Amino acid sequence: MPDGTVEDVAGGVPGTAPPAVRVEGLWKRFGEQVAVAGIDLALPAGRFIGLVGPNGAGKTTTLSMVTGLLRPDRGRVEVVGHDVWRDPAGVKARIGVLPEGLRLFERLSGRELLAYTGRLRGLPGTEVDKRATQLLEVLDLAGAQHKLVVDYSTGMRKKIGLAAALLHNPEVLFLDEPFEGVDPVSAQTIRGVLERYTGSGATVVFSSHVMELVESLCDWVAVMAAGRIRAHGTLAEVRGGAPSLQAAFLELVGARGRDDAGESLDWLGGAR
Repeated sequence: MPDGTVEDVAGGVPGTAPPAVRVEGLWKRFGEQVAVAGIDLALPAGRFIGLVGPNGAGKTTTLSMVTGLLRPDRGRVEVVGHDVWRDPAGVKARIGVLPEGLRLFERLSGRELLAYTGRLRGLPGTEVDKRATQLLEVLDLAGAQHKLVVDYSTGMRKKIGLAAALLHNPEVLFLDEPFEGVDPVSAQTIRGVLERYTGSGATVVFSSHVMELVESLCDWVAVMAAGRIRAHGTLAEVRGGAPSLQAAFLELVGARGRDDAGESLDWLGGAR
């Protein structure tokens, strides 16, 4: 779907669920640099959604504004019908967030971190303990639950962060590069939990620049480049006639190979 229009894939048709996320005229500038340039987007509920784009496209800035971590210069964001800036408490109660620059209380153990998170969310202690035990088991962290988070590997940190984001059973889960730096075993575990979560009718929105991963996981995609949405829709709609999402993505963002690359690097790999 072309840039500049809001296509209500959900919410505009009687009898369908409203969008999980609605973004209207969203702008963010850092000095002279425009990070997000007036995007409009409606993300359908109950889907596994990929926000894809090259590095510097504005994905993290967009997710930060959608989740209330960064105030936009202009524009409006609704998550499950609640305005992010007019009703921040209502939105935060309904979302889970796993940011790219994950910061955790490193002097707590994994179980202590979940207990603390659950109580901050207002869950009863017994319910927190039950959910924490289940999440630790499913995410293969039960054996490390009493280790300090400071001693966790990158994959373990991503998994305990995901557990904390899921603990209160949010309606929408936002993940920024959740598989970055994660080993294949941990990645498969995370993937299984996310697929089970969306299978229950919840919504996952995750950003990535790895097209193969998005194509294998997502059923709805938004392509972002230079602060704008270049295309959005189902995976099939965004791919169009391209052989893969990677090929469609390269065409959408205007990436072209340099024909003179071999000549300009004729020194590379030669005799030293």
